[in-house]
Amino acid sequence: MKNLSPEHLLEALHWRYATKKFDPTAKIAPELWQTLESALVLSPSSFGLQPWKFVVVTNPLVKAGLVAHSWGQSQPADCSHLVVFAVKTGLDEAHVDRFLRRQVEVRGGSLESLGGYRGLMVNSLQRSAESGHLDTWQTHQLYIALGQFMTAAALLGIDTCPMEGIVPAEYDKALGLTDSGYRTVVACAAGHRSADDKYASQKKVRFPASEVVTHL
Repeated sequence: MKNLSPEHLLEALHWRYATKKFDPTAKIAPELWQTLESALVLSPSSFGLQPWKFVVVTNPLVKAGLVAHSWGQSQPADCSHLVVFAVKTGLDEAHVDRFLRRQVEVRGGSLESLGGYRGLMVNSLQRSAESGHLDTWQTHQLYIALGQFMTAAALLGIDTCPMEGIVPAEYDKALGLTDSGYRTVVACAAGHRSADDKYASQKKVRFPASEVVTHL
């Protein structure tokens, strides 16, 4: 694997910003989008359980309809691709078994040899469910995927805007997620910035590293 230069990484992160205005005529090239979808699939998660579904919305009518459920923000309509991050609710043994079957399919071996690992995961999920924290724990995993998606996009020269200013229940209705076992958590618009988005040229405002990074 060829290592990315530190300069390239920092340049991409400085270039990235929460895009307020997308160019609705500028679409993400298919090969770049396939790379971004792969980046989503490769996102890390606790135990590797991948408690999520990524709903990619490109239909103009559906995207436009989501504006009303996004506090009137125009990014869903104007972006090239809108990714909706939905969490798998009530994660259970069936999901663990699905994951383990996939592990055997990819790596080989047998389900029987993974019995101890299965027990560890199931017990962890059960304890979280009993404490009332299971869905919260799994929801946190989606933000790991969101961060990976945005960083990958920046490295490819694709703009993004993470969006928590949405009405999840209405997104669920619009996207057919109601009663599906998945629930909308956050969305991310992706595409190319408009030439007249004034925020594109503004410097980032961050606290100094000395104030937010502690070395022990």
